[in-house]
Amino acid sequence: MSTMFGARVPFYKLQGCGNDFVAIDNRVLRLPRELMAEWARKVCPRAFGVGADGIFFLELPPKGVSADYVWHFYNADGSRAEMCGNASRCAGRLAHALGLGGERHVLGADAGTIAIHVLPGQDQVKVQLTAPVDLKLNEHISVQDHDTEVHFVNTGVPHAVIYVDNVAELDVAGLGRAVRFHKHFAPAGTNVNFVQIVDREHALVRTYERGVEAETYACGTGVSAVQVVSSALGKTGDCVANSTTGGEVLTTSLEGGRVYLQGAAELTFTGELNVPALGLPLPLPLP
Repeated sequence: MSTMFGARVPFYKLQGCGNDFVAIDNRVLRLPRELMAEWARKVCPRAFGVGADGIFFLELPPKGVSADYVWHFYNADGSRAEMCGNASRCAGRLAHALGLGGERHVLGADAGTIAIHVLPGQDQVKVQLTAPVDLKLNEHISVQDHDTEVHFVNTGVPHAVIYVDNVAELDVAGLGRAVRFHKHFAPAGTNVNFVQIVDREHALVRTYERGVEAETYACGTGVSAVQVVSSALGKTGDCVANSTTGGEVLTTSLEGGRVYLQGAAELTFTGELNVPALGLPLPLPLP
């Protein structure tokens, strides 16, 4: 790992419908968990690091975990997330390329095991998310001095869902931040999805992501939350094409009481992190 330029660590950059991630093969690096949050805070910034919505470290599962591999996933601010839908699709694509799993395999996440299907000959990956919990419909909170109807469900991470007439005109940053930090969702806070229903098979979705603290181009667990809530309210059917901010389409479906998410996942480039330049802590001794 040492070169004339100092310590270098290989990394992979992937994107799923505009939600982008740095990935590290931790079978090689063996970075301890207590250093991972700092890596996220230093690698993810777009001006001083690689630039990403989050980072994940792939490694073999510990004894007793029924998965082909596990990940440690961190948002750009260094907060650990129980789950990320688009990242899980990217992880599945990379793990398959690295030989960690076949076309169908299982990822172990904090939220539980995630069944992954890497569709052959395509850039598409379909994942079966953990079972949704804590569904709460038709609640009302005050947001920027307005009474707002909000729905909630946890699809691996917490999500608020708010329906609007025209999603394109919204101040997603301002409204999203107000809902994300609202006392109603304290102390953990919530991701926030603004939804315009087109018809029973199509929706427009914009998401403010907790941990990124901004609107992202897409959110897999977010559109999955929209699917669960919209189906429960009778607004859509059991399969919906969700158009996201980045212009991509994420397909969500309810099958046998479980939520499935499908969309593009692409390896965009590989590189090496210059450890001294980024000020990244490393385990000792170096692998």
